[in-house]
Amino acid sequence: MLWNDLGLVKGKKFDSWRRVGTVLPAIKIYNSRDVDELLLLDIVANKTFYEPDYDNLNEFTNFCFVPFAFGGGITNLNQIQKLLSIGADKVCLNTVNYVSPTVIYEAAKKFGSQCIIASVDVKIVENEYRCFSHSGTKCTNKNLEHYIKELEDRGAGEVLITSIDKDGTMEGYDIELVHAVSSKISIPVIASGGAGEYKDMERAIKEGGASAVAAASMFHFTEKTPDQAKVYLKDRGIPVRIPFDNN
Repeated sequence: MLWNDLGLVKGKKFDSWRRVGTVLPAIKIYNSRDVDELLLLDIVANKTFYEPDYDNLNEFTNFCFVPFAFGGGITNLNQIQKLLSIGADKVCLNTVNYVSPTVIYEAAKKFGSQCIIASVDVKIVENEYRCFSHSGTKCTNKNLEHYIKELEDRGAGEVLITSIDKDGTMEGYDIELVHAVSSKISIPVIASGGAGEYKDMERAIKEGGASAVAAASMFHFTEKTPDQAKVYLKDRGIPVRIPFDNN
């Protein structure tokens, strides 16, 4: 879920202009639809680095009954500690990993790798994958394969890899990108950007080597649901979490 000052938004290729509701009702809906985890990204904070909105986040976590991760504008350990103390299960770090590379190491050492998601936004530039920071607005010229290995070595527990080119298109994940990342590191890789059909999720896992898949537009703008995605994946031999009453 992408959050700006007024509510949830979604667009294409990181141009997130379309309003898709507000956070709390969305959390309640996804709770009822058996989503495994929720990731809320403050896309404005990624550009301005203002302090997280702890009051609202505390309310969100009170109504969220699945693991909840938050990202956006996080710059230091004090913010991470406060986010975890008000109910976040994980934090998602992106731009700070370029600006202050030691933060992710210090966070993993203090709080544990299990609650640290390293987010990497990638775009094809001159036929090469390039890493972007500040909500996809600044090209870092980081070598993708070297950089994701750095993140693993610094203590990241998971890597969220997002294709800017595929974001919001619902044309399928960039399978080559997902495979390029998952084949180089041993920690879980979450594929993001482009999901439009359940089969896209299957491909990201089977062909791309992803450990998990993230989706937004597919759930915002179609009738597809997380619980039906699980049924589809289970029927194709992919291990998923199925609620006890659905077994």
